[in-house]
Amino acid sequence: MVLVFASNNKHKLEEVRAMMPAGIEVMSLKEIGFEAEIEETGETLEENSKIKAEAVADYISRQPSAISFQIDGVFADDTGLEIDALDGKPGVYTARWYLMDGEPMNGEAAPNGEKKTEPVKDEKKVFGANRKKALRELEGKEERGAQFRTVITLIHLADGGSQRQDTLQVEGVVRGEIAKEEYGEGGFGYDPVFIPEGYDKTFGELPAEVKNHISHRARALAELVKVLKGEN
Repeated sequence: MVLVFASNNKHKLEEVRAMMPAGIEVMSLKEIGFEAEIEETGETLEENSKIKAEAVADYISRQPSAISFQIDGVFADDTGLEIDALDGKPGVYTARWYLMDGEPMNGEAAPNGEKKTEPVKDEKKVFGANRKKALRELEGKEERGAQFRTVITLIHLADGGSQRQDTLQVEGVVRGEIAKEEYGEGGFGYDPVFIPEGYDKTFGELPAEVKNHISHRARALAELVKVLKGEN
């Protein structure tokens, strides 16, 4: 079985490929020649996940003869950090939270005397800015409970990818709390500030094999694998 994962994020690809059972090959967008930017206009994780999967499925269906191998499906994920004390924020804006509310990024002065934010391409800087914002928002707060939630949309394809069969969604959740400072250099995103329930270390400190077993994405992928094996 060949599935396309609607992402070029190398960290996500590593996690996904490590979890998939034998017999299921996962390809990236780059490997099928998909180069378009997918605009995530949804207001929920479910909507954004579906938007990404549908965009890639449409691309495949428009040019099945240009892809020299059988594609059995497309799946896409969207993940949100939902912080209890912030009424579930940042949620759907998790990846670009540093851009919200005029948070400083480049240190450039805005007309009102504040620092203005500009989007950047450097993934490491984006991750760092998001983590700093999380710590600032929770400064002085005792309630630090949070959860990561991943929603995966799977679209089954037939006839070389030219036809859709069905669409379904699964999700995975891991509860935990936001640390008071960053710990560890592993993982990506908010990993150095998120302590999963039942552990005293952040995802950034835990070995990759542990994180891959208990993370929100791991749990959503486990549900996806059940579907692929016909167990759901």
